Amino acid sequence: RDLQFLYKDDANAYFMDPKTFEQIYIPLDLAEGHIFLKEGESFNLSFLEDEPLSLNLPQKMEFKVEETGPSIKGNSSTNVFKDAILENGFKTKVPLFINVGSKIKIDTKSGAYTEKA
Repeated sequence: RDLQFLYKDDANAYFMDPKTFEQIYIPLDLAEGHIFLKEGESFNLSFLEDEPLSLNLPQKMEFKVEETGPSIKGNSSTNVFKDAILENGFKTKVPLFINVGSKIKIDTKSGAYTEKA
């Protein structure tokens, strides 16, 4: 079922069914990739007899770069990377031409940069 992500705490991620407004939670240990949840966005959850079983993230998601090293002018090589911190606090590696404020796509399985958004 597609549900809207509301928020998470130390133990659970909370979602709302947009049709019934029912609130549902899934324990974070069943929600692999929960670091990529974005408030207000819809995500697919698998259920077994009305109990949430797993979180199914899209293959790629877009995030804004909050912190990274300086861009090196003229360097558009994609095989040299620098550290970056995304809007959700996730740390990854990005190409040298990515700046603070850039929007990038992340592979939700590996956490790796895939492309500029």
